[in-house]
Amino acid sequence: MSKNENKIRIIPLGGLGEIGKNMLIIQQNDEILVIDAGLMFPTDEMLGIDFVIPDISYLLSQKEKVRGILLTHGHEDHIGALPYILKDLNVPVYGTPLTLGLVERKLEEYSIRANLHSIVVGERFKIGSFVIESFRQTHSIPDSVGYAIETEVGLIVLSGDFKLDQNPIDGKPTDFSKLAELRGRGVLALICDTTNVEQAGITPSESTVKGTFENIFSQAKGRIFLVTFASNFHRIQQAIDVAMKYHRKIAIAGKSLINNIEVARKLGYLHLPDEMIINIRDVNHLSPEKVLVLSTGSQGEPYSALVLLTNNSYKQLALNPTDTVVLATTPIPGNEVMVSRLVDQLFRKGLEVIYGESAGVHVSGHAAQEEIKMLINILKPKFLIPYHGEYRHLVIFKKLAQSLGYPQENIKILENGYVLELTGDKMTIVDKVDAGNVYVDGLGVGDVGNIVLKERRKLAEDGVVVVSLLLDQSTGLILEGPEIISKGFVFEKESDDLFEMARQKVIKLFQDLAKNNKSKVDKKTLLKETLENFFYQEIRRKPILIPILWEI
Repeated sequence: MSKNENKIRIIPLGGLGEIGKNMLIIQQNDEILVIDAGLMFPTDEMLGIDFVIPDISYLLSQKEKVRGILLTHGHEDHIGALPYILKDLNVPVYGTPLTLGLVERKLEEYSIRANLHSIVVGERFKIGSFVIESFRQTHSIPDSVGYAIETEVGLIVLSGDFKLDQNPIDGKPTDFSKLAELRGRGVLALICDTTNVEQAGITPSESTVKGTFENIFSQAKGRIFLVTFASNFHRIQQAIDVAMKYHRKIAIAGKSLINNIEVARKLGYLHLPDEMIINIRDVNHLSPEKVLVLSTGSQGEPYSALVLLTNNSYKQLALNPTDTVVLATTPIPGNEVMVSRLVDQLFRKGLEVIYGESAGVHVSGHAAQEEIKMLINILKPKFLIPYHGEYRHLVIFKKLAQSLGYPQENIKILENGYVLELTGDKMTIVDKVDAGNVYVDGLGVGDVGNIVLKERRKLAEDGVVVVSLLLDQSTGLILEGPEIISKGFVFEKESDDLFEMARQKVIKLFQDLAKNNKSKVDKKTLLKETLENFFYQEIRRKPILIPILWEI
């Protein structure tokens, strides 16, 4: 059978039309390869949700076909869902040493043992019938890779998260010679990161941040609190290097940061001498100008170290007006409000706060337009599939590719769950599988759905009213009550008249029912509808209404 007659399927279960929750399936005959298994942070309307993971019901229905999970790098939006997925899908996991080190530590917290396989960058290996080769990419975390996957229809290249940084912190730039070699072999399709496609030009090198750190450290008179993602080891390394130059000891605040730094040091990806580290409890024993605190909380997470410090809730330490706080990140889409609120609170405490794009303390880890063009021009794929971005990113990528001469039919914008069938000469969307959100709320996974979230939003917006009463079963008249209690609806002490009118409305309702001998009606539903209509007519609010009726 020729390549043109063969076909494979590409199915995204996450990462399209959103930032996070990355998971992609490549299906060939009766074998499935899964790439990444990430989580996504909740948006403002996902009340009470800790984070969101992909719906893997399709994978569970094809469980015997899944050959393994292939990881591109160690960020949460690519590995964060593994503890939940591996409970139901116990398959081998493949990745680079640092990525697997972070995965292993994460799985330990959930008491999960997994079959982890470390790969050597550049070497070929097989997962089932898939022949795979990794290649070095630069990103905001070491050991990031893309993959070239040999299939029956041709070579599929997955860029992974990338930027073409010519001066990376670890001295390991993107492997351009490997990319050129892949082009020589012929690339059928490129699945490409689009996160930063709105940005013209090229993304600045991570190394540019060091100069800004130098200026901050040379001028700060008190302690410095540097806040970044717990896995942004390149930025953490630069902060360490500058702290050593200015003779500042380093304390670490935040469990995830402590764990990640421990893993990275153990594997040799982070260089931090033991004598530079102090316990967070010992910070107050040193002169302020001799201290750097590396902290979590860059996204304003409620229980992160920086937020607890800001709220005076961190037991071992407190912020002082002489401190400088450096927010060396940018808000993840959906977290802008929380981050803005955190920055305001820091300013209210009289601190020096360095943040935002113009401050020079953050650069993106993703390729801008010219880098994306360069990757496309090096690989010269026949087909292009934009990935890892919100919907506008996918559309802008398509326009960018068309500017390079790609015809519209050779660029395919997908959505989560779309089944893309790929042959040697065409791409066709042929089906759609379940690929929604699975919400993690405390210990519950998937037990909160859209209906529960809708109820939570309604509770947050209009509150709840509970009405209880005791009925005479024989006459249908009220014996006791009605008692009305509300939470988050109105201030009860100032709403006596409103509730008295509501009570009279309920009394009249049951008097009319008894008078007209309507004992067979659904009293709870009728009571609920009566009060809902009453409150809406009186104050234009629709609280959740819970009727409780007893009959004796």
